[in-house]
Amino acid sequence: MTISERIFERLRQLSMTQKEFSENTGIKQSTISEWKKNRTNPSSDKILAICKALDVTPEWLLSGVDPAASRGKNHEYYVVNVDTDTGTLVSEFNQLEKEQRDKILGYVSAFVSMKQDSSSKKDIPNFSL
Repeated sequence: MTISERIFERLRQLSMTQKEFSENTGIKQSTISEWKKNRTNPSSDKILAICKALDVTPEWLLSGVDPAASRGKNHEYYVVNVDTDTGTLVSEFNQLEKEQRDKILGYVSAFVSMKQDSSSKKDIPNFSL
């Protein structure tokens, strides 16, 4: 079974229309129709959006193999829209040098620890890079 065949099989299982799939992924309906009509496969830049919309893992979509039979469960990755606060944060973070990224991760870890420690009356420290 090809990637496009798995996509359309999964759409059938979910009772999702191609229009709904297009809206969920941001992929043009005409592109999706081409996959079906010509039995072509999506380009690699669309894989994660497809996986998110279909609630499947990239491993299953690309190979059909799903040893844990979990499809979309227990993802070890995130699909983030670049036009959101989270997407901006990830984009900016990725442009930093490793040392700066390590500092930020340390700050976040400290902040979360302090937040979880409800018995602590400490103020949040003023972090500077």
